[in-house]
Formats: sequence, C-alpha cells, structure tokens
Amino acid sequence: MRIIGCDLHARQQTLAMLDTTTGEVVEKTLTHEGNNVREFYSTLPGPVRVGIEATGSMQWFVNLMEELGIECQVGHPATIRAAEPRKQKHDRRDADLILKLLVENRFPSIWLPPKELRDLRALLLHRHQWVRMRTRVQNALQAIALANGLRRGPSLWSQDGQRTIAYCVYISLTEINRY
Repeated sequence: MRIIGCDLHARQQTLAMLDTTTGEVVEKTLTHEGNNVREFYSTLPGPVRVGIEATGSMQWFVNLMEELGIECQVGHPATIRAAEPRKQKHDRRDADLILKLLVENRFPSIWLPPKELRDLRALLLHRHQWVRMRTRVQNALQAIALANGLRRGPSLWSQDGQRTIAYCVYISLTEINRY
C-alpha cells in the first residue's frame, strides 16, 4: 500500500509518499499544469490512500481521486496544524506531517458529502446567485421607472412595460450624455 501526505496548493502540490511494503519514503512536487497530476496518480499501483488539508480549491482534486478509485481523506486544517509544534510552515514539512498522521491513524478526517450531493449543492448555489442578479437588475430598472414617474407595479415586467422602461432608460442615458 502507498500512503501519501499531500500539501495541496492552487498551482502545485508537495507529496510525501510511503510504500508500506518497502518502507521507502519519496518526496515529490507536482505542478498542476496539463495532465501531470492525473498521470502521476493513475500510474501508482494500488491500494493508495491520500491525505490532504481542507482548502477552498480542493474539490477538483477530490473529484480526481474518486475518478481514479483512490481513497482520499480530507483533514481539518486547525487540528492538523495543532499536531505540529513548530509554527514555521513549509510545504515539505506539512506533507511529512500529514503522512505521519495518516501512518499513525491520527489523521483528523472530516466528513465530505457524496459527489451527487456536492454537485446538487453547487447547482443550488449557482441558481441562487442568478436569482439574486435578476432581482438586483429588476430593482434597478424599477428605480429608473419610478424616477421617471412610471408607476406600473407588476405590469412593468410585461412586454408593454419593458418597452416603456427601455424608453425611460434611453431618455436617462441621453440626458447623461448631454453633460
């Protein structure tokens, strides 16, 4: 079995990999350019267990590990940091610490929802952002209409209302360009 402590960043990752059959420890840095990461992990003979700290940009990596059938544990950053007495951070040292915690079965894993639930949450968040944008635009257009004395309520969003508000916006922009 191969156990990998991975210090994951946006552009690169630093690995400390232990082969449990030979006891050999390999340290490596992978850049996230092209297919470097996919090629490296897909060539590893199984079983493989990878540990990373939770970060905002880890989702692509977790998805890749699932796709390749590699067990990936995500750890709580504060608990991992508390296991290291040194305050000085260093990528190689962080990868070694994660590996050490994995080997000693002290890795502070956090629960991750299944891929389907993560995808659903992403869709809901995306939809929520679009609805908020639509509401902001509607409120801004209604403010323009009210500023021009147009009080139509919900009928402002009908085709006739849209033509009227387009005319109000055109008049407002014409007046602004005069100055």
